[in-house]
Amino acid sequence: MSARTALAFAAAAALLLSACDNIRPPRTGKQPSSDAAPAGAPATAAAPAVAAAPGEFSPPSEADIPEGPFGDMVRRGRDIFLDTPTHAGEFVGNDLSCGNCHLDAGRKADSAPLWGAWVRYPAFRGKNQRVNNFTERLQGCFTYSMDGTAPPAGHDVVVALEAYSFWMSQGAPVGATLPGAGYPKGERPDTPPDFARGEAVYAANCAICHGADGQGQQGDGRTVFPPLWGPKSFNWGAGMHQLDNAAAFIRANMPLGKGGTLSVQDAWDVALYMNGHERPQDPRFTGDVAETRTRFHDDPDSPYGTTVDGRLLGANPATR
Repeated sequence: MSARTALAFAAAAALLLSACDNIRPPRTGKQPSSDAAPAGAPATAAAPAVAAAPGEFSPPSEADIPEGPFGDMVRRGRDIFLDTPTHAGEFVGNDLSCGNCHLDAGRKADSAPLWGAWVRYPAFRGKNQRVNNFTERLQGCFTYSMDGTAPPAGHDVVVALEAYSFWMSQGAPVGATLPGAGYPKGERPDTPPDFARGEAVYAANCAICHGADGQGQQGDGRTVFPPLWGPKSFNWGAGMHQLDNAAAFIRANMPLGKGGTLSVQDAWDVALYMNGHERPQDPRFTGDVAETRTRFHDDPDSPYGTTVDGRLLGANPATR
């Protein structure tokens, strides 16, 4: 392993260890989003489980995965979750893994944990204006967050991820919106988010892990810290491109191990900076940016099809 690679992995390990001591910010009481989707944490490792606060659901420990065929499938789902390009590469088009958005191997509250999602499906989603089952929700992650191809229903990749989600959610009340599910949305800044302010926040808090160019860090061919924009990041259809989703995730979880330390304003500013850069095109692109925005991004929190820092976002999508 090169010195640079070793340093990157050491930085990742240090940050992951510090994440175990993270104190969550106070809850806002707002409903979380069920459509949140990817960026912000290492894809190659998971921090030990963080103890649940009173009243929160506490998922099982990895040590509780049973032996036998079911446990084997759960472990396969965990491996796919933590290093998706390696274990499900035929369906992944970028350098992200499920664990980039769903921290602590899908356990951590306020980072769209699996136990908060499994019990809420089937559910109606505004994204496609119909009721989705959990399989369809997973397929959407591959299409948008992974900028890839949805594995067919019944494929072993889907079955393994479903098994991992089911196992983690045992004991959680079905149909409930549990505290800590989704991302803790609701807080909005006093002034509209600003690209230049966000650039300063990014330089001070994010560039050390994700790079000054936002392209993350790799070691031995694996992603240590994920790219936040550009050709290897999530595409314009992913939920994380929405400023409210990104700001909520950032405020609760970033910098890694120091969630809650950025102000609401800082979180929104840096969310705009992150999503004020180009990324792969929305797979639903109609051939016209304005039409695509009208049909799929008619939301003030979506920067797609708007001009940020002199760029019409979506007009020149990033390509590999």
